Order: sequence, then C-alpha cells, then structure tokens
Amino acid sequence: MIRVVLADDHRLVREGIAGLLRLAKDIAIVGQASDGAEAVEVVRREKPDVALFDVRMPKLTGLEAFERARAGGFAPKTILLTTFDDDAVLEAAIAAGVSGFLLKDVSFDALVDAIRKAAAGERVGAIVTSTVRDKVARAGLEFDASESPEPLTAREIEVLRLIAAGMSNREIADVLHVAEGTVKNHTSAILAKLGVRDRTRAVLKAIQRGDL
Repeated sequence: MIRVVLADDHRLVREGIAGLLRLAKDIAIVGQASDGAEAVEVVRREKPDVALFDVRMPKLTGLEAFERARAGGFAPKTILLTTFDDDAVLEAAIAAGVSGFLLKDVSFDALVDAIRKAAAGERVGAIVTSTVRDKVARAGLEFDASESPEPLTAREIEVLRLIAAGMSNREIADVLHVAEGTVKNHTSAILAKLGVRDRTRAVLKAIQRGDL
C-alpha cells in the first residue's frame, strides 16, 4: 500500500480528494491536515510514502511545509496541488526538489498515476512550461558550478526533452523503442555531463546552457 497524507485548507476539497483516492486499492489515506503547520506534524507522525499538499494554505504554504518536514529529518515524496498554473511556485518547487506539481482539475486516473510514480521516486506533472523557460536565466536557481566540455549527444538531448515533458524512464523507453536500462544509462550520462544531481536540475541546466 502507498501511504498518503493529504493537506488542504478547504474541507470539501480535502474530503473529496480523499474519498476518490480510497477507490484506489493500492493507496491508503493515513492522515489529513487543514493547514501547513498541521501537515508537517501529521507527516512527522505518520511518515507517509507520499504527501499531497495544497500550494496555498494557512500558517505554511505547501512548499514551506515540504521544506519544514525535510529540515526536521523526514520529507515524503511530495506533490503540490493548486487551482491555478503559477509559474513562480513551479520554479520554486522544481528548485526545492518536490516530486510533482499538479492542477486540482487533474483527472482521478492522472492523480492516482502521479501518486504511484512519486512513490516510485519519479517526477510527475509538468516540469517545464514555456513561461518557465523564459524565466530560468533570471530565476536565481543554483546549480553545481562544474562544467563539462563534453557536449550532449543527439540521443541524450532527445532523452532530456522527454524528461522535461515529465515522462518516466519506462515511458521514454516506449517512445524511443529501447530498453529501460538504456534510458537509465543515457540519464546517468546526462547528469554526469551537466554536473547535476537529479533530472530536474539537468533540465534546468540544459535550458540555461542552451541545449534545449
């Protein structure tokens, strides 16, 4: 079972999402919270696999709750939920390392799929929008300063574009008609060449360098 904590200050929204998720046989709602501070306490107590945090909550925002939980020693895979497409929040979420960022009007199937992917350690939802692309150069996001003179290959750029679209390794493998292990090898090479630690930073660094 994937253990989930849900935090949203709107009770009807929170209960509605919880009710839908109970229909998924492999997902269990182990805690709920009505504000960001309570969300941190519930996460610390329940230690869920995945947290669904509303972006805008009293006391602490969803992103602040994620960062507070991580600073306290335990941060589950976290998906931020919002009713609007806020590029500024998306940029901050990417930089902080959350697992995903989804609009609340996402379908039930898409939400369940996102939770499953997050629990498996994959990124979910939109990673880069056109507006974010325009802002990356001045967003102040920090990267590993090391640069590799070795350029990305055409195949690595192709893989990176699919990563930027939010695809998992398995999905990329299906699109490119290669083995999933091959995609993992390409991803490892991309991270090494760009001098970054994860897939999201790789996308942002590639945009900054002009590779994408």
